[in-house]
Amino acid sequence: MVLKGLISLFVASLVASSAQAETMIVKFKPGFDAKNFKFMGVSQLEPVVAELGIYTIDVPVSKTGSRAALTALRNVKGIAYAQKDHKVTQRAVPNDKSFKQQWDMLLDNNNFGIDAVSAWNNYGQGGTDAAGNDIVVAVVDGGVDLQHEDLEANIWVNSGEIPGNKKDDDNNGYIDDISGWNAYNNSGAVASDYHGTHVAGTVGAIGNNSIHGAGVNWNVKIMAVNGSSGTTSVVLKAYGYVLKQKQLWVSSGGKQGANVVATNSSFGVDYGDCSTGSFPAWNDIYNEMGKVGVLHAIATANIGMDIDKNGDVPTGCDSEFIIAVTNTEKSGAKNSGAGFGLTTIDLGAPGTNIYSTMENNGWGSLTGTSMATPHVAGAVAYMHSA
Repeated sequence: MVLKGLISLFVASLVASSAQAETMIVKFKPGFDAKNFKFMGVSQLEPVVAELGIYTIDVPVSKTGSRAALTALRNVKGIAYAQKDHKVTQRAVPNDKSFKQQWDMLLDNNNFGIDAVSAWNNYGQGGTDAAGNDIVVAVVDGGVDLQHEDLEANIWVNSGEIPGNKKDDDNNGYIDDISGWNAYNNSGAVASDYHGTHVAGTVGAIGNNSIHGAGVNWNVKIMAVNGSSGTTSVVLKAYGYVLKQKQLWVSSGGKQGANVVATNSSFGVDYGDCSTGSFPAWNDIYNEMGKVGVLHAIATANIGMDIDKNGDVPTGCDSEFIIAVTNTEKSGAKNSGAGFGLTTIDLGAPGTNIYSTMENNGWGSLTGTSMATPHVAGAVAYMHSA
C-alpha cells in the first residue's frame, strides 16, 4: 500500500507540472533479469557496468519530483539501489586560491593561454615518465628560492651528494651540488633570485595545494642553475653542468645524474649574428646537449624587432635543439615589445602579466619573453609524463 501511494503521488506530480527526463542510476539485485524491468512505463535501460547489474534509466520527473522518483525506484522489486546521475566536477582545475589570475593557463573567449586545464583533465598533471623516472627541467637563470612553499617539494635533489661535507660524494665533478649549481662562483650554493623563482613557478609550481597558483606541471623536478650572466663563459659553465648530469644519467642507466629533458633560459646577445662565425660556442653546447635528449626553451630579445633581419644570439642560432620563444598577450597577439621572425622564432607563448612564484613564498606578475619560455620548457617536460 505504501508503494502504491508513493507511485500515485509521483504520477500526480507529473500531471500537475510539466515533466522532463532525468537520468537515474539503478543496480539490480543478483538474479534479477533487467529485461523484466519496467517503471512508470519506462523500460529502456542503458548498461553502465552490466556485469555488476548497473544501468541508467531516463525517468520523466517534474521540477520538484526527482526525490519522489528516487523513492519510488528504490521500492521497486529487484532494485538494490537507485541514485541520481550526479554531475562530477573535474578536479584537474586546481583549488589554488589565485588560479583565476593565471590567464596563461586558460583558453576561452577572453584568455588566449595554453589551455592547461584541458591537458590536465586528459593527460594528468605531470609526474614521472613511462618508466617511472623523474623528469627534470633545468632553470638556468639568476637562481631559485629553494624553500618556496609552492616549489620546495618539486626541487631536484642530488641523492648521491651529502650536504655540506665539501666532498664530491658522487664523483660527478661537482662538490655539494645538492639542488643544482652556481656557475657564478663554481659552487653548490644555489642562490635565490626573483626572476628565476618566477620562471620556476611557471614550469612547476605545485598545484591543488590551496595556496596561490599552479605551474604547467604539478609534479616535476626543477634543477636550479645560477648562470644568467653577461659573460658567455659563465653561461657555458651553467649549461656544462646540466650536460654532465644528463650524460651521467644516460651512461649509468639512471643511477647517477639527472634525467634533464629541457632547459629554460632568457639571456643572450642583442643583434648578435650566429652566422658570422663569431658565436660558435652557442650552437656547440646546444647540439651536444641535444645528443642526450635535452631541448632548450630560449627567450628571444625583448625588443620589437625582426630577428631574421637584425639577429639575436641564441634565438637566431640554427641548432635543431633550440625552441626560440616570443611573448604573447592575453588577447593572443604578440607583445609589441618582443622580437619576432618567421624563420628564427619557433612559437609564441603567454608572457604578459604572468602570475607566478616570487621569493619568500610570494606570488606576483611579470612581463617579458622570459615569462613565455617556461611555458614551453614546462610543456616539454609535461609531454614526457603524458
